[in-house]
Amino acid sequence: MTRSAVISVCGRANVGKSTLTNRLVGEKVSIVSDKPQTTRTRITGVVTHGETQFVLLDTPGFHKPRTKLGNYMMEIISNTVFDADCILLLVEPVALVGPQESELISRIKASGLPCILVINKIDTVDKSRILEVIGIYSNEHEFDAVVPISAERRDGLDILLGEMEKFASEGPHYYPDDMITDQPERQICAEIVREKLLQCLDKEIPHGTAVEISSFAEQPNGNVDLEAVIYCEKASHKGIIIGKNGVMLKKIGSLSREDIEEFLGCKVMLRTWVKVKENWRNSDLMLSNFGFKDS
Repeated sequence: MTRSAVISVCGRANVGKSTLTNRLVGEKVSIVSDKPQTTRTRITGVVTHGETQFVLLDTPGFHKPRTKLGNYMMEIISNTVFDADCILLLVEPVALVGPQESELISRIKASGLPCILVINKIDTVDKSRILEVIGIYSNEHEFDAVVPISAERRDGLDILLGEMEKFASEGPHYYPDDMITDQPERQICAEIVREKLLQCLDKEIPHGTAVEISSFAEQPNGNVDLEAVIYCEKASHKGIIIGKNGVMLKKIGSLSREDIEEFLGCKVMLRTWVKVKENWRNSDLMLSNFGFKDS
C-alpha cells in the first residue's frame, strides 16, 4: 500500500531550508545562497522513498517584511505552512529561542499540527551544545521528535525521513514517482540565474532583482536556447550587474548556463539582458507580472 505525507519546511531566513529540501529530493529544486530571503515563494519538492511519497513545501524564511514582496513572502508562510500533515521547524544549533522561532512556535501550537524540531548545521558546533539546544527548545514546545542533522553533509537525513514517515497516510501518491518538483522548467531556470546574482553581487543589489525567462526554445538537435531578462530597481544597479566591459554579466551568465545545462541535461545557449524597473518590489502590477500575486 502506497503512503503520502505533505511536509512543510519552515524556519528563519538562512537556516538551511532549501539545502535540506534539495538534499532530500536529490536534485536542486530550490536555489541556495548565504543571503537571507533567497526563497521568495513556495517551492514544492517531491521525494518518493520506497512506497512513501513526501511532498515538501519549502517556504521563505520568516522575517519582518519591508516591502510588498516581503508581505507576499510572509503570506506564503501563513497560507501554506499549516496546510500539511507535519511541520519541520528548522533551527540553528544555538541555545536561544529567537523572536522568529518564538513566533513560529506560537503559530505551530495554534495549528495543532505535529512538528519535528530539526536542528541543522550540527557539524559547526561541539556535540555537547546540541543537548543544550534540545533542552531550551523542549521547554518551549512538546515536539513530536527532535532530529539533529547537517543538511550540507547529509548527516541524519535517514533518521529524519523515518520520523517523517510516521505522519504519512495510506493512499495514492500525489505525483508520479519520477517527479521531483511541480515547478515549470522556465521558473527553475530563472531561479538559477537569480541564485548566481545572489552569489556574485554584494549588499542589497541582488535583493532588488528579479529574473524572467522571456524565451525558451528547444532546438531540433535537443539543445535549448534561452533568453533571460534581469530586472533591477536602479540604473546604478544595472551598471554594477553588467560590470566593466560586461565582465560581471558574463560571469553570471556563464555560471547560470553551467547549472541550467546540468538541470536540463543538454547544451544551452543563454543570452541575458538587464532592465530597470524602479521600486518593483512595491508595485502590485510588477509583483503580479513576476508571478508573486494572483492576477
